[in-house]
Amino acid sequence: MQANLGLYTDKDADLRVQDVRKLGYESSFAEKDLVVLVDHKLDTKQQCTLTAKKTNSLLRYIRKSVTSRSWEVILPLCLALVRPHLECWVQFWIPEYKRDRDILESV
Repeated sequence: MQANLGLYTDKDADLRVQDVRKLGYESSFAEKDLVVLVDHKLDTKQQCTLTAKKTNSLLRYIRKSVTSRSWEVILPLCLALVRPHLECWVQFWIPEYKRDRDILESV
C-alpha cells in the first residue's frame, strides 16, 4: 500500500514529500479502523504505548483549552473524548499482559 503523498496543494508540498520519504514512510500497512490506528509492524506493547500517548495528549489538550478547572466541566469532556478511544482500543487489541494493561491504566 503506497503512502498517499499527493494531497498537498501549496508551494511547500515537494519539501514535505521529501521529508516524509527521508523518514522512511514511503509505504506502510497501517490502517485506521474506527478510532484505532492498526499497524501490522507493531506489537501489542507498542500499540499500547501509542494509545497511551494519544490519550494523554487529548487530556493535555482538554486541560489547556478549558478555562474552568472544576471537575463538573472537565470530567464529562474526558468521558466523552478520551474514554471511547481507550474502550475501542481495548476491545480491538485485548491486551493480555499485565504490563500492557498497566500502560493503559496509567492514563
